[in-house]
Amino acid sequence: MRSIKRLSLAAATLVLLSLTAFAPTGASAATAVVMTDLNMRAGPGTHYPVVRVLPGSASVVIYGCTAGTTWCDVGFGPDRGWVSASYIQVTYQGQTVVVTPAVAPAVGLAVVTFNRAYWNTYYVGRPWYASWNTYYRAPAGAAAACNGNGCAGVAVRPGRAAVGQCSNGTCTGTVVRRTPWGPVVRQGSISR
Repeated sequence: MRSIKRLSLAAATLVLLSLTAFAPTGASAATAVVMTDLNMRAGPGTHYPVVRVLPGSASVVIYGCTAGTTWCDVGFGPDRGWVSASYIQVTYQGQTVVVTPAVAPAVGLAVVTFNRAYWNTYYVGRPWYASWNTYYRAPAGAAAACNGNGCAGVAVRPGRAAVGQCSNGTCTGTVVRRTPWGPVVRQGSISR
């Protein structure tokens, strides 16, 4: 009986941790209104598949926006996805305004990132779920992110390989791209 209670407690803790892993830290969700019929996409970009079309004037929950406040992670009914910030409005200082880089932090919206864990959490079972590599594009400069694990975010695409290492906060790397004329090697470094 004790082992069942321990297992139940462990399972409950695991569920709680998985639910909070995708909540923005330091900010709360905000309610917004969609200005027109709008595609809710599976990622922050028009190249991602459409999760559903949101009807104009629909109320959505914003969980956060990308660093440039160009795309926001929203919830509508049972669905979760990304919409262009240019087409959603929040109430700020008594007025309805479009979500912008100045407005987002003022209404408590966190900067959130899109990653494989998000995709795996919300899109299992969708027809395009197995096509992560077809849709995902690393953010600009992602190959230059130095962290405790070295160079993070290095994108490897078909016909291309990348290798990097960090030294004094600078990510140095080599990219090898195969072309019809043979391999092309590019070296570089970017300081963060």
